[in-house]
Amino acid sequence: MKVKEIVDKFDFKVLTAPDRLDVEVSGGYASDLLSDVMANSRPGNIWITLQTHQNIIAVAKLRSLAAIVLVNNRTPDAETLKSAEAEHVPLLSTGDPAFKISGKLYVRLGLKD
Repeated sequence: MKVKEIVDKFDFKVLTAPDRLDVEVSGGYASDLLSDVMANSRPGNIWITLQTHQNIIAVAKLRSLAAIVLVNNRTPDAETLKSAEAEHVPLLSTGDPAFKISGKLYVRLGLKD
């Protein structure tokens, strides 16, 4: 399944890198602890978090993540958006909490870890 399909299915707002929505998603990972994501996420995962600072982009690049979903209507600052665009990392946004989005991705789409 591609990032674009997930965006369309759940009406996520695309904040950055709309040209990178054709990336294949291999699974999902939910965490707000950067060291946890670095240690346990897998390449191609879609990352669910409430973190909005610039370091999330570095972690996404390091782990070759497909996209980052920001929950609870979190809004990244201008530097984070700029970094995401420069690194071609899709930042997506939703008003839903992490628990609900994780459940939707797992149950409705069968997206595993």
